[in-house]
Amino acid sequence: MNLNKHFLELEDSYLFSTIAKKAAAHTQANPDAKVIRLGIGDVTRPLAPASIAAMTKAVAEMGEAATFRGYGPEAGYPFLREAVQNYYSGKGVKLSADEIFIGDGAKSDVGNILDLFDKNCNVIIPDPVYPAYLDANVMAGRPVYYIAGDEGNGFLPMPDAIGAQGINADIIYICSPNNPTGSVYTREQLQAWVDYALKAEAVILFDAAYECFITDKNVPTSIFEIEGARGCAIEFGTFSKFAGFTGVRCGYTIVPPELEFGQFNLQKMWARRQATKFNGTCYIVQRGAEAVLTPEGMAECAANVEYYMNNAKIIAKTMDELGIWYVGGENAPYIWLKCPDGMTSWEFFDKVLSEANVVGTPGSGFGAKGEGYFRLSAFNSIENVQEAMKRLKEVL
Repeated sequence: MNLNKHFLELEDSYLFSTIAKKAAAHTQANPDAKVIRLGIGDVTRPLAPASIAAMTKAVAEMGEAATFRGYGPEAGYPFLREAVQNYYSGKGVKLSADEIFIGDGAKSDVGNILDLFDKNCNVIIPDPVYPAYLDANVMAGRPVYYIAGDEGNGFLPMPDAIGAQGINADIIYICSPNNPTGSVYTREQLQAWVDYALKAEAVILFDAAYECFITDKNVPTSIFEIEGARGCAIEFGTFSKFAGFTGVRCGYTIVPPELEFGQFNLQKMWARRQATKFNGTCYIVQRGAEAVLTPEGMAECAANVEYYMNNAKIIAKTMDELGIWYVGGENAPYIWLKCPDGMTSWEFFDKVLSEANVVGTPGSGFGAKGEGYFRLSAFNSIENVQEAMKRLKEVL
């Protein structure tokens, strides 16, 4: 039996699995301690009432022969594809419904899209970065090259970092607002990336999972706001953060028809891949997602986003008071801080867990350039965030 040897190149445990195990062990050893989790980027606010009502109605439909639905379209029901199309129209981005593919979340499609590319494609990944980008390519055995984020560039590496390594880029991952750092690319910076990709005949895989948290008008919420992006970019969106669908699962991938390389058209290839390997997202979930994009649903979800961003301000204010360097917190629900006193990421993790009963995410889990940094998430109740910051002040 010949198995995929590249799995041996992965870390033994996924980052967040390791964090969960450490937190569970601490809780078991300290049963009276109230542990506050500001680590994993999971939402905590309930779903929007408009979405609940739509899904409840859809459940009832599934109980009647006249309205029952079995297999749905692999690319998504027209009602949701058109709702996403209208959502982008509100950003000033014109899309056709045919280039919108409904899935079960950005994480799945970010990994699955790699089916379209040869295993020898050169992959460019920023460091630090969301671990799934790296792991999905390691599993496939693709050559991965890093471009470094650091305090000097605000953890926003630019194309010149690729040229300095003499690499021919094929696939470029960009996440803005960034996970884990919370940094965001400006319009001018994204234009530089698009210009580079067009010249290099590379494809940008643009993860827009956190676009709903952007408040700065100079920060695009979609790569397709940038001139030329339709000729070099695929965008991944999700209802996980904006609508709280982390446990419900629904997202979308936008593949423009302009993405052609010789005899290959990526939109047609993605449609064919989905028809073969994907049976579509649950009808009930898609109705809930459609309701999210109504005026009522948008207002309800925006209130939750505002709630989380208020938490981010509380965390950022605490870092200011402690004199700790950080980025993020303004256009993203993450604060990326520099570990004090020269501590490593895991040393700081152990300190705040053992002394403050607070869970965060060690930066080293996101790449070598994340060593010495730490991510705090704003996804929790305001009461827990306030208590966690009070404890950090006492410990630090």
